[in-house]
Amino acid sequence: QVQLVESGGGLVQAGGSLRLSCAASGSIFSFDTMGWYRQAPEKQRELVALITSAGSTSIADSVKGRVTISGDNAKNTVYLQMNSLKPEDTGVYYCNAYLPFSSYWGQGTQVTVSS
Repeated sequence: QVQLVESGGGLVQAGGSLRLSCAASGSIFSFDTMGWYRQAPEKQRELVALITSAGSTSIADSVKGRVTISGDNAKNTVYLQMNSLKPEDTGVYYCNAYLPFSSYWGQGTQVTVSS
């Protein structure tokens, strides 16, 4: 059973930074991709960033230039560094680990950006 535990969310003022962490119960590079998604109130969950087992990354246009995703396999952890935060970045951020026919989610961590 794969377990993903997010941490690092909180309340921050616009322009501030946060680093989210996702600790996995196994090697992060055993998954095809690991990613961060977010869901704002009354909106659909959307992809923020993902990293492949080869180390390639993909960043959503809405956060490009402000967000970096990285992985530390020694710690089984994926990070999401978010800078220059905006109120529209507010939401619950979820970590995802993907394999063909399997997808795992963490419980989410709340990020609130005040204006």
